[in-house]
Amino acid sequence: MAERITAAVDVADNSGEQPLTAEADQSTSDGVAQNRERGTEHDETEGSGGTEGPGRKTPPPELHSGHKLAGRYRLEECVTRLDGFSSWRAVDEKLRRAVGVHILPADHARARSVLAAARSSALLGDPRFVQVLDAVEENDLVYVVHEWLPDATELTTLLASGPLEPHDAYQLVSQTASAMAAAHREGLAHLRLNPNAVLRTSTGQWRIRGLAVNAALRGISSDTPQRTDTEAIGALLYAALTQRWPYESDAYGLSGLPKDIGLIPPDQVRAGVHRGLSELAMRALANDGATASRHESACTTPEELVKAIGEMPRIRPPEPTFTAPPEYQSTSYQQGSYGRPAPHPGVTQPVPAPPPPLQSRTGKALKWAVSALLIAALGLGSWQLADALLDRGGKPDDTQTQTQDGSDKNEKQPKPSQPLQIQAAREYVAKGDAQHPNDVAKTYDGDSSTYWRTSSFVDGPVLAPYKPGVGIVYDVGAAKELSAATIGLYYGGNHTTVELYAADSLTPSSLSSMEKIGTVTTSGTTATVKVTKQVKTQYVLVWLTALPFASGDQYSNSGYKQGITDVKFLG
Repeated sequence: MAERITAAVDVADNSGEQPLTAEADQSTSDGVAQNRERGTEHDETEGSGGTEGPGRKTPPPELHSGHKLAGRYRLEECVTRLDGFSSWRAVDEKLRRAVGVHILPADHARARSVLAAARSSALLGDPRFVQVLDAVEENDLVYVVHEWLPDATELTTLLASGPLEPHDAYQLVSQTASAMAAAHREGLAHLRLNPNAVLRTSTGQWRIRGLAVNAALRGISSDTPQRTDTEAIGALLYAALTQRWPYESDAYGLSGLPKDIGLIPPDQVRAGVHRGLSELAMRALANDGATASRHESACTTPEELVKAIGEMPRIRPPEPTFTAPPEYQSTSYQQGSYGRPAPHPGVTQPVPAPPPPLQSRTGKALKWAVSALLIAALGLGSWQLADALLDRGGKPDDTQTQTQDGSDKNEKQPKPSQPLQIQAAREYVAKGDAQHPNDVAKTYDGDSSTYWRTSSFVDGPVLAPYKPGVGIVYDVGAAKELSAATIGLYYGGNHTTVELYAADSLTPSSLSSMEKIGTVTTSGTTATVKVTKQVKTQYVLVWLTALPFASGDQYSNSGYKQGITDVKFLG
């Protein structure tokens, strides 16, 4: 009888993670020692494993591409074979999506702990982790099915081309620390948090794979799990800043630190490293209760690390750079010399003589025909001009002057857009509690560092049906026609949906009483909404109906949230 647990996310259309690299591990009871031992790990080639795991009585069954589990999961490619278990890229034929599968014999010494870890991870249901979709025991096999993320890239791959930019490194440590703090609050640890276990998606979000499961597969445990995971996050940040592994041994395609010099700060390893992030990495890399940081105390839990990140000034993404187009270069073809040899400097070129005129009878006839056509055209044009003057009483109409391109000078030209001055604003609450009504004025004070923020929501990005949306009503002083609105957003990534409504007052009675005049969805930090329906209004509602996922900060926990920094209207 098969024993199975299926996560709630199994009904969603999820994709799976990038292939795992096979790495040898040794079990240890000391988490910090295990984290340091990761520096000595080496990748094994596919198929080099197959050694018997501890306590295994029988060799694993022969699995191959095309083999189907539970009549549903078709194995495609083996990506890891190590210590009695194997990991595969597979296809869920029921939901028609790629998945990953870990497989080991049911009598393997670690089979029970792997099932328990998979069940605990599946129940967490945090979207910042690669989700466990199924955990099954049947036909003398135990297998764990998880997401496969085809649009995500391992940190190992990202660092192959160089260290991360400060903003990317900040997002890495912020999102990873916040996710692990949430996991530890539920009693879950990772214990194998390395550059192969963190992935960046195409939207810029960081995902962690193998929570609890990867350690169970390799028999890893720790007496200080929070300290182990915190030091691992510090090692990830150190590698992201320096492209070096913060131990003496090389690992994950990264060179280790020079021998016999100890742990030195990232900003002493590579020039130009962000000072605050360098200090943060050293606070997380606590060694035997001490820290290499001279100014701040060590962070020994993910929660302490999240608090330290919240105390840092926020690192904004770099401004986009634009390349000027190349200057116009004339060509020899435009000069009428295409296909001719270039003249030598200092040599005067003879002026080509014009072709001789046509002297034959045909040439004469052609000249008479052209002359006749010109005379006819002139006569027709004079007749049409006279007719037009007679229709106007013999006087030209001075009010219908046209330009050279044929456009009417007196045609009404559209007025250029003008910025509208915001006179007042008030938070609008359609359902539930208000967000932060006392911060509304910060959205039009001219200071981009101040902002109004929403609460942090567990579900998202779309707020409905729990809330129809959140937003602010603005008073522009008088009834005017709007052409566009520009809204500065505090968080990028995922996506934010902004809608504009024409309201009848600062305190509208309901959302249905207002008229929708524009909408836009963006993944950046600026939303430009073009008005699609022209109406005159004095009051405009900026309404957020979908929010991006963001990590925790000094104001709120991680979740789906957004902030508005600047609002500008054009009329």
